[in-house]
Amino acid sequence: MVKAIVGANWGDEGKGKITDMLAQDSDIVIRFQGGANAGHTIINNYGKFALHTLPSGVFYDHTTSIIGNGVALNIPVLFDELKDIVDKGVPMPKILVSDRAQMVMPYHVLFYQY
Repeated sequence: MVKAIVGANWGDEGKGKITDMLAQDSDIVIRFQGGANAGHTIINNYGKFALHTLPSGVFYDHTTSIIGNGVALNIPVLFDELKDIVDKGVPMPKILVSDRAQMVMPYHVLFYQY
């Protein structure tokens, strides 16, 4: 069975929390859009986390988390998030990244600071 969670507003609908809840019984969790400006707050046995790039299923060792082609992927943010969750005792998640994900480069960040 396929379950899709899609926001119908500008965010803050609780998509991350619902995705985390459904990930308990899922094999694959896919993040398919957005950038690191998102903030999905997850509270579980490992602690409290604010995910910005990682899919909400990363806390379950039986899931594969996929970062899809619509995601604006900032690699340093992704690595910092991975380090943060692993440092707090979360097992290293299984992550796949689409070869079509959009890469956020340092000059993109600098361009939008003005």
